[in-house]
Order: sequence, then structure tokens, then C-alpha cells
Amino acid sequence: MRFEFATASRIVFGTGTFQQAGTIATSLGENALIVTGKSVARAEPLVAQLAAAGVTGELFPIVGEPTTDAVVEGLARARVAQCDCVIAFGGGSAIDAAKAIAGLFTNGGKLEDYLEVIGRALPLTQPALPLLAIPTTAGTGAEVTRNAVLVSPERRVKVSLRSPHLLPRVALVDPELTFDLPPALTASTGMDALTQLIEPYVCGRANPMTDALCVEGIRRAARALLRAFEHGNDVAAREDMALASLFGGLALANAGLGAVHGFAAPIGGMFPAPHGAVCAALLPGVMAANVRALRERAPDSPARHRYDVVARLLTDSPQARADDGVAWTKELYGSLQIPPLRAWGLAQEDVAAVADKAGQASSMKTNPISLTQEELRSVLRAAL
Repeated sequence: MRFEFATASRIVFGTGTFQQAGTIATSLGENALIVTGKSVARAEPLVAQLAAAGVTGELFPIVGEPTTDAVVEGLARARVAQCDCVIAFGGGSAIDAAKAIAGLFTNGGKLEDYLEVIGRALPLTQPALPLLAIPTTAGTGAEVTRNAVLVSPERRVKVSLRSPHLLPRVALVDPELTFDLPPALTASTGMDALTQLIEPYVCGRANPMTDALCVEGIRRAARALLRAFEHGNDVAAREDMALASLFGGLALANAGLGAVHGFAAPIGGMFPAPHGAVCAALLPGVMAANVRALRERAPDSPARHRYDVVARLLTDSPQARADDGVAWTKELYGSLQIPPLRAWGLAQEDVAAVADKAGQASSMKTNPISLTQEELRSVLRAAL
């Protein structure tokens, strides 16, 4: 048995820990590029903390999914301002953009030199600028992953910049920052977190360390996601979801994902679909397809048993089996009122092209079983 486990140098978790942001920032630098979501106003308490601690900051918002153009612009801003550290304050989009900017700042060349798929995929050889990642949603776990997922608008594809150097120096996870999330965002980001716990648990590179994180994370997400959606001020539910998101990020970074994220990569590049909403629409169908394919073509695969374990964690029933887990996720998806894929522009005529691109995605390589093109297309059609 062999595996490796890598993550942020330091993880600080807990309600109220955001008040440590200024002190933590002083250990990283004196002049920060502060990468935020579209609302820079949300970062005002952070800016005030930094000022009190003697850290200056240049605000740089990311609107929507992080694009290659936005990263290039942010890199230019950071260089002009002579920043010596980067602080990410927002959801996965802000954090991924911040990781890319921090990594590129200290490495020569252009962004395309380091991008996978559409670039040269060269390795980053120099440590990134020190990065403090502060998530304000509970979903992506990007604060503890080693890749930045970026949209290339001209290529209509999502690609990764990937390197151990992209791991943040500090991940500061305060559930309190998610208390004011609207229900729709709570739902979509929460389904992303759940997906990123289920897929690493059943994937081909699961290991005992990620298993422990996934089991605990699935249990917490199962009991908390609907509560957080219906009662945004439920402190225990928000804490559970923040921890589930963190555990999902730790797990996926050290094990892998599966077909849901294999689909999400091309869909996110081709259509204006939020990542979490895509995961939500596809999770029940992918689980059903995997369970069926495992029974038919790999009945002795350990993943068959793992889907039974997932079902028991989701339903809190010791008698539950894989099909019960599929039914549970489908019911949850309906309860969370997340739109289907057609709401983002996908249509029947797109199924073949998306399925073809998804079959080539890196996340498909760790799916517990290889799905046929017809199986992939069936999943897509059901999610429309």
C-alpha cells in the first residue's frame, strides 16, 4: 500500500477564525493582491483587518468563472503594484484565480506555457507567492487543492494549471463567512462538496487517508445540506458544510474524481453553467450508471461495496444499498430546486459532442469503471 498526501502548509478552521486573517497575513507579506468574487464590498472587513495589521492591499475582483484573460490581467496588476503575497477571499473562482496569479508571478513565461490541454503543460519550477486562501462558500475545497481551473473563452474549454507550488500557504476556513449565502448558492456549492466526497471515495486512486475524510465528510453533508438550504442561519449545518467542503478538497487533491467532473470540464467551457449546478444535475445519473456498469461488467470491483457504504452514509440506514443512495441523491437534487442542464443552454444536439469531450477528460481516468459513449450520453440526456 503506497500513497502520498499533500495539502496547504497550514489549515485554520472554526467559526470566528476569520478574525485571525490580519495577523496571518503579516506572516506572508506586506503588500497583497486581494482576489475577490464579483462583490468587492464583501471584502471590506478583510481590508480593514489588513490595514490594522499594517498590510496594504490591491483589490482584484473575479466576475463569474475565472478566465485565462482575468488571470493575465490580475498578474499584471500584481506586478505593477509590486505585491509580495496574494490573498483569496471568495468562492472557488476567486481562489483558483489567486492560485494561478501567485504561481505565475514567480515563474517566467506566459500562462499558456503551463496550461494543460491547450498549452505546453510545463511544470512550475519556482515556489509561488505566499497565498492565504479564505473561502466564503462551502463547496469547492479549492483552498487545499494544487490546481487552478480556468476557462479559455476563445477555446470554449476549462483547463487546469497544476502544480504542488499552487497549494496555499494558509487555508483559513471560517463557517461564519457562509452564513449569509443565499439558498440557491448554498444548494449548488453544497452539491459540489458532496460530489467531491463521493467521487474520491469510489475512485480508482482512493487510499485509507482520503477514505477517512470522505466518510466523515459524506456523513456531515448528508445531514446538513438540506438544513443549510432551508435554514441559512443554522450554525451547526453551516459548520458541517464548511468542514465537508474542506474534506472534499483534501480528498480530491490526493485521490481523484470521476465522471461527474469529467462532464463538468467541457460543460463549464462550452456553456455559462455554474460548476456546482452542473455537478448537482449529473451526480444521481452518474452514480446510477456506475452502479449498473459495475454490476454488469465488474461485479468483483471494490467500488461496488463502496457505493453501498455511500448509501448507508447518505441515508443513515445500515440496510441501505447502492440503489438507495442513488435514489437519495436524486430526491435531494429535487428538494434543492437546482435547475437542470437545459437551463444553461444544453440541448439534445449537444449531447454527442459533450460526451465525446467528457470521455477524454482527466477526471474520467479515475472513475471506478470506464463508461461507454452510450452510457455517457444517456447520463447527459437524463440531466437535461
